[in-house]
Amino acid sequence: MEETALELQKVVKRFGRRIALNELDLRVPKGSVVGLVGSNGAGKTTALAVIAGLLKPNSGSIDILGQGPFDPAKHAGRLTLMPQDSELPREANVHDLLVFYACLQGLSKKEAEKTAAETINWVHLAERMNSTIHTLSHGMRRRVVLAQAFLGRPELVLLDEPMSGLDPKEVVNIRAMLKNRKGRQTIVISSHNLHEIERICDRIAFIENGVSLRQDSLDTITGTSCTVTCRIAGGQLPMTKLHELLPDALVTLNDDGATLICTSRTDKLTSSFMSRTILQCLLDANIDVVQMRQGSELESAYLHGETGR
Repeated sequence: MEETALELQKVVKRFGRRIALNELDLRVPKGSVVGLVGSNGAGKTTALAVIAGLLKPNSGSIDILGQGPFDPAKHAGRLTLMPQDSELPREANVHDLLVFYACLQGLSKKEAEKTAAETINWVHLAERMNSTIHTLSHGMRRRVVLAQAFLGRPELVLLDEPMSGLDPKEVVNIRAMLKNRKGRQTIVISSHNLHEIERICDRIAFIENGVSLRQDSLDTITGTSCTVTCRIAGGQLPMTKLHELLPDALVTLNDDGATLICTSRTDKLTSSFMSRTILQCLLDANIDVVQMRQGSELESAYLHGETGR
């Protein structure tokens, strides 16, 4: 069985009469990159704050790295958080501020200097390392906050909207950095950007109204091993022929008339075989294929789950 880095069981958090977390369950395997997906007010930010010890839950249990709920003495330097909204000291120097934060995590001055330099390079701020915070753009300040979450290589990293405010070039850079941490650190990412979540994470948890609706591997949620999605440019689809060629699959056409979805009804029918069969059938019928992918997009899986509740 996979080793667990983080587990929440029936966690409840109330703010007066409002219930932000309603018996939330969450399990995060060690070394995984997990995406928390949900609408505004779903409870994602509250969940991260409760895990990091910024908020105290009303009930339920939290286990972090096998040592119970957050405890500064036990988890210092092992768990870090990038808040969604945070203010940095305006007159602080970027390099000195990160060294200070690293020392707060228990690193020696030498170790703090090394990890500060490393993370500054990761977020492409080497040319501004001696600048004061108030001279940085919003996106640069966000990168400083992201850098502090990786000081000292913590075992569990919580990121709340890490791509918010970043320009396209830096989004690509941070995406690559996060994917490179997979297997070496456990990362939990809360984000509204489903496209980025899909490209970075290997596990997904759908959260709404403080409840975990579904959590599983990205491949399972998007149906990578059992579903093929094909977009066409137009034309009359040979549905009868497809049903004949794939009798063990459910073949449907979306309402837009341009998206074909084929789902296997048996483990013996693979998405690779379905892809080849569908492509050949469509080409034989002179149908132009715009895109073909194994599985559906995370956005479709999320919206389908929303309407299916």
